[in-house]
Amino acid sequence: MDTIFAQATAQGRAGVCVVRISGPQAFDIAEKIAFPLPEVRQAAVRPIIGQDGGVIDSALVLTFKGPSSFTGEDVVELHLHGSIAVVRAVLALLSTFPDTRLAEPGEFTRRAMENGKLDLTQVEGLGDLIEAETEAQRKQALRVLSGHLGQRVDAWREKLIRAAALLEVTIDFADEDVPVDVSPEVRGLLRDVNDDLLKEIAGTHTAERIRTGFEVAIIGRPNAGKSTLLNALAGRDAAITSAVAGTTRDVIEVRMDLGGLPVTLLDTAGLRDGADEVEAIGIERALKRAADADLRIFLVEDDEDLPVAALPEDIRMRPKADLRDSAEGAISGTTGQGVSQLISTVQAILGARSLTAGLATHERHRVALQKAADGLSVSMSVLDHGPDQYDIASEELRHSIRALEALVGRIDVENLLDVIFSSFCLGK
Repeated sequence: MDTIFAQATAQGRAGVCVVRISGPQAFDIAEKIAFPLPEVRQAAVRPIIGQDGGVIDSALVLTFKGPSSFTGEDVVELHLHGSIAVVRAVLALLSTFPDTRLAEPGEFTRRAMENGKLDLTQVEGLGDLIEAETEAQRKQALRVLSGHLGQRVDAWREKLIRAAALLEVTIDFADEDVPVDVSPEVRGLLRDVNDDLLKEIAGTHTAERIRTGFEVAIIGRPNAGKSTLLNALAGRDAAITSAVAGTTRDVIEVRMDLGGLPVTLLDTAGLRDGADEVEAIGIERALKRAADADLRIFLVEDDEDLPVAALPEDIRMRPKADLRDSAEGAISGTTGQGVSQLISTVQAILGARSLTAGLATHERHRVALQKAADGLSVSMSVLDHGPDQYDIASEELRHSIRALEALVGRIDVENLLDVIFSSFCLGK
């Protein structure tokens, strides 16, 4: 296996830059350019010596002996001064050693998975942690990276293997008297796992929303103050405001951090009849996005019909509080009246939803969990037909077990790995 290297910190000028080396020759290479190497898991400042014998830089050098390293291989980190010239010179120096090459995106993490340091869900958790922009995203990604989902999957898998083994024993001794009826224990194991799977599946939508962002749509008729409210919430002029009806003709999106939760605010086209062709397209899109949003804020009068069916937690407010004699239940993006209360309400609603989030954070996770649950459902149904159908129940259990194994990356994920790791930055 080649020894790989890459810059592990962001490109460009910085105070410090980390270059990581991993593989069978990591220590030998580091010994030649930063002699003498510090003891394993200790740090020391060493000059980095180029091919001509000159000093390229003075670096803090750390060594990690495999398998007690991030990748599970021998790893050396060079903490250099963050000069572009220094980094370029060190990378060029490392490329001169045989069987040593620049790492591909995500290759350090891929080696960590292949060496049993991470499962596939932890890899995805690491990717989400790198991309995290809000506190809720950070916490959720860290839970997945810590291996909690993989541990739950292992526990479910063990129970299913136990259930399948019990059924196999009954099948093997079908022509003999089996002293114990295994069906009660099998049903108990399947019921426990099935209940857990259904709970986890129910929490996948919220968990994925924390990862990608909740969508909150502002809905109302033209000139109801939707764009002005969006600008007030965003704290900037994200949308054009005008007294001319139909100014907003497409869905305008503004991404925000509300109380640690990622939220995308949607300013939709004003809903009205008699719009021109272009505005009509915007209205159609507005209705679609509003229906799909996680939460809707309606800016409507008390006697006005809602253009989209409201859900129990949706918010209804009267627009343009600054132009009313009574501002009760009204809001104004112009003066800011009611805006802070609206923000608090949105935070409370989405915060309560986030408490129901599970550990499964990707659509891939949900699909695998659903496949496992479907297999269990069939198995439990078949068990009711007696021992003659146990072979079918056992096969369905194997389908469930394979779905869980694919979830953590043990089988059938080679094509998926290239997609996942291609999204990682170089050096990770």
